[in-house]
Amino acid sequence: MMKDFTISNMLDLGETIAAELFEGKTYPWEVLPEIGDFIIKLGKTLDPAEYEEKGENIWIAKSAAVAPTASITGPAIIGKDAEVRHCAFIRGKAIVGEGAVVGNSTELKNAVLFNKVQVPHYNYVGDAVLGYKSHMGAGSICSNVKSDKKLVVVKDGDEKIETGLKKFGAMLGDHVEVGCGSVLNPGTVIGRNSNIYPLSPVRGCVPADSIYKNAKEIIKKK
Repeated sequence: MMKDFTISNMLDLGETIAAELFEGKTYPWEVLPEIGDFIIKLGKTLDPAEYEEKGENIWIAKSAAVAPTASITGPAIIGKDAEVRHCAFIRGKAIVGEGAVVGNSTELKNAVLFNKVQVPHYNYVGDAVLGYKSHMGAGSICSNVKSDKKLVVVKDGDEKIETGLKKFGAMLGDHVEVGCGSVLNPGTVIGRNSNIYPLSPVRGCVPADSIYKNAKEIIKKK
């Protein structure tokens, strides 16, 4: 049921600086076209005692640890106590939540990472929303453009939602665990507290509280 994949059923808005971005919307992917403008608006309101503006439209919390080899292009906000490691590549329109980890050679673009998200090793996260304490294993990626370049449709069984978006990575609910080497295809939506087996090609919707072994074997957690 598509109602299982609404913002209210997937995400704790108390665990992001970007709660206002989600207001008035039903599904998390509806925020994707607005992330960049929202960051610029929000950044200008951040307390200069807690955040430093470094470069054009880049706000970094003074308590964040950012490696000198990391590349950050604005607009971007790096939250309190976040860690941006060696050679991370933040391409703009990105919010890194409080206590989140962006690891070596990880690339972010047009994405919202809620607090305590971990994308620590060789991840690509584009046009995506990652819920509180979600974690992507080493080498797992969000594929954000279909090979035929058509607009992305979110599918859950026989239900379909036309998103009108050409670029759409993955939507992860709170506490989602993605196994190493998995590919989340465009239009993937994963409900809260679900686990994806390593090396999985995932598409469509994965219900909350599930273990995804393969497309034909999705087991409810006990």
